[in-house]
Amino acid sequence: MTEQRTDFADLVRQRRAELGLSVRALADQSVDPETGEQPFKFGWVSKLERGGSTDAPSASALRALSAGLSLPLRVLQEAAAAQYLDMESFVWSQDRTTRVLAAHIEEMSDEERAQLADIAESFARRRAQRSEGGEGKSGV
Repeated sequence: MTEQRTDFADLVRQRRAELGLSVRALADQSVDPETGEQPFKFGWVSKLERGGSTDAPSASALRALSAGLSLPLRVLQEAAAAQYLDMESFVWSQDRTTRVLAAHIEEMSDEERAQLADIAESFARRRAQRSEGGEGKSGV
């Protein structure tokens, strides 16, 4: 028997802990920005985090959690798809910050993406220079 995936539950639990929120506080501040409604109660979050059986979250619940957890919607959608639909994204590393960065890229303008690409290229050049110059050299 295949073990139940917990990608979404783990993301919600870990991010809530990072923010120092109680389960009730998270539920209270998770409001769908499109409808102005709170699509779930704190009991659903509690059950989710404890590993209880829950239905997949609705689009409204994902939008509300995006607001409540201060995470891009895409990150929550990916985690929910992994847990509830057993979908795997081969783009993501295990590090959630990579997922968040990639999700924010979709929100950037062409100019902002170009600036980010310049930063990445500059970083790669400095890294290559360090690895080329650092081998076999002694400190001064």
